Amino acid sequence: MNPKPRWLKRKLPTGPEYESVRGLLKKSRLHTVCQEARCPNIWECFSRGTSTFLIMGPCCTRNCRFCAVAHGLPVPIDPGEPVRVAEAVQSMGLSYVVITSVTRDDLPDGGAGHFAETIKEIRKKIPDTFVEVLIPDFKGDFNALQTVVKAHPDVLNHNIETVPRLYASVRQGAIYRRSLDLLKQAEQIDPTIPTKSGLMLGLGEASGEIEKTLKDLLDSGCSILTLGQYLQPTREHLPVKRYIPPEEFDHWKETALEMGFSAVASGPFVRSSYHAKELYQEAAAI
Repeated sequence: MNPKPRWLKRKLPTGPEYESVRGLLKKSRLHTVCQEARCPNIWECFSRGTSTFLIMGPCCTRNCRFCAVAHGLPVPIDPGEPVRVAEAVQSMGLSYVVITSVTRDDLPDGGAGHFAETIKEIRKKIPDTFVEVLIPDFKGDFNALQTVVKAHPDVLNHNIETVPRLYASVRQGAIYRRSLDLLKQAEQIDPTIPTKSGLMLGLGEASGEIEKTLKDLLDSGCSILTLGQYLQPTREHLPVKRYIPPEEFDHWKETALEMGFSAVASGPFVRSSYHAKELYQEAAAI
């Protein structure tokens, strides 16, 4: 693959805010997807006093070929983690927080109860903070999904990640239709909670496939969308097939809004929780 184009080159902001957030997370024995997934926005987000908490340990039971999160035997669930997350959110003064997790296929409920407990502890300590959850597919377990939705997050996010043709190589262990069904079921359980999803571009998908996936998401009740550039985290991961120019991301944003999405973030550096608060506010204003 050719070197990264100029639009993917940026200065890395550091400073006291960045070091403060990193120190707090280390002291609290908490993980973030920013660190574990090698997110390109970590410097910016930490410097702005934000992060996406990664609960249930740093080790995933699946091995998706796009993701830098470690895989293998997971650690036991830490019952004290929800309280520590809530305390960290309070210490950071966050008005909006995103909670995600590794996939825990080893647990009977996929970790749904731990998600619910984390939401509960945040509500108890800082009731005015908005909570977005980015959840795995729970292997299609409706009861597990219901457990999370009944805890009433402000946004329920589940990433579709890519077009169905590429699932076998990109999302091993996942099923395209199962992810769509999860979003649809979430809306049926509580239609007042907006659902959100995201795709990575640059893995070899065709324009027609993107359009069809966006339509499938809309048909499943998804109203908030993120579109970002896939970046290869290590040489062992899938290579980038194409770097999408910013103007093409602008095209997809315009297309998605015209199709009926309430809010869309689309750009080379966009990730599923990037500027999540602003995207939620945009959707809520409609």
